[in-house]
Amino acid sequence: MEERIISPRRKRGLSTTRIIALGFVAAILAGAVILMLPVSSADGTWTRPIDALFTATTSICVTGLVTVTTAVHWSLFGQIVILILAQLGGLGVITVTMCVLILLGKRITLKDRMLIQETYSTDTLSGLARLVVRIVKGTFLLEGLGVIGYATVFIPEFGFWPGLWKSIFNAVSAFCNAGMDVVGEASLRAYVNNPIINITTMVLVILGGLGFVVWWNLLDAWKKRKEKNRGFVMGLSLHTKLVLVMTAVLLLGGALLFFLFEQGNPDTIGEMGLGDKIMASVFQSVTTRTAGFETIPQANLTEGSTLLTMILMVIGGSPAGTAGGIKTTTVGILILMILSTIRGKKETEFMRRRISAEAGRTALTVVGLAFMVVVTASLLLFASDGLGFQDTLYEVASAMGTVGLTRGITAGLSTAGKLVIIVVMYIGRIGPVTVAFALAMKRKGKDANFSLPEERVLIG
Repeated sequence: MEERIISPRRKRGLSTTRIIALGFVAAILAGAVILMLPVSSADGTWTRPIDALFTATTSICVTGLVTVTTAVHWSLFGQIVILILAQLGGLGVITVTMCVLILLGKRITLKDRMLIQETYSTDTLSGLARLVVRIVKGTFLLEGLGVIGYATVFIPEFGFWPGLWKSIFNAVSAFCNAGMDVVGEASLRAYVNNPIINITTMVLVILGGLGFVVWWNLLDAWKKRKEKNRGFVMGLSLHTKLVLVMTAVLLLGGALLFFLFEQGNPDTIGEMGLGDKIMASVFQSVTTRTAGFETIPQANLTEGSTLLTMILMVIGGSPAGTAGGIKTTTVGILILMILSTIRGKKETEFMRRRISAEAGRTALTVVGLAFMVVVTASLLLFASDGLGFQDTLYEVASAMGTVGLTRGITAGLSTAGKLVIIVVMYIGRIGPVTVAFALAMKRKGKDANFSLPEERVLIG
């Protein structure tokens, strides 16, 4: 489809998926070179190339897994570089590039508009430049409010300038679902009982993970709620409704299960009061949505919570936002397909609307490719580092979902193990389907999409 709407000259160039994929690679390599420099480290020495590459990847891919402690190893300059990379990764390389072109007064070409359309999966090529500007403005507004929330705690505790910097870094990291912080070596465990830090972090993570397209649909539906007596809900798109339903189910269901699994565990929340237990459980459910912050040690989770965390990490957030994973809508469509099949319906339906068969096939493809990536990466990590089953699968799931939660094994990985995680983080951020399309060779000759004879295959 893509080849039919662009000019013959464009055919000889890179496809949109390859431009997006290579854009992230270029940003990662540039960030790695800068982070290797002595000026980027706190002690003024060169950083090992593998650690610089790992940090640049986890920043651009907004993952949060780190081989060196962000608050200790990096200088202020290095932390600023990491923050810029995380912001770039959260917004997307294409979005930031388009924003720069707009600021410079450059004309947004058809090729540029197609890149934006591919990034945010929009149905039209009109109004995309305005969409980019709204996304950037909305991002900075929410991050600014997050800075204010964090500052009420960090400035009194660390002093004005150190507290302000920690507030800025955490706000950007939380909204971009990056999961890195400059507070200390134990993430946010010291603030497990602090409602301001918990609520600020969770709100930023959720808003970033909903997706930019959902923001504007919610705002537009609210503004037009009185027009034609439609009401607020009637103004929401099917995509927004599915995102909101799946987000609510995963967050509330995850929090309830974490509470049940951990409420008697003295190594996590067992010794807390009821209110703190609930807050810690909700935070754990939220942070698995590709955020990566932790208020309780992940290595101390029960087996039930460990499995639940891995499932939620792989699912991740919603499309066209700062989150990674296979996305809430992908899982939602698969669940709806299963329910439709059980009920004997030929078509997949949700809220009196039909979901296309193509969307179902894409969802199956995403899940299948993600499963293959997780299994392959786990086997490679078993071979390179020989770690335990839970630790290995947890690390790979965290990288695939661009979450950043770890059971404490990241820093000790071998060079080969770090390279495996780097590749998985990259795939998790831009999406397994995008990677597959970027690597796929274009078919030559006539279109091969013609009908073939049908034959039955037994299933189940």
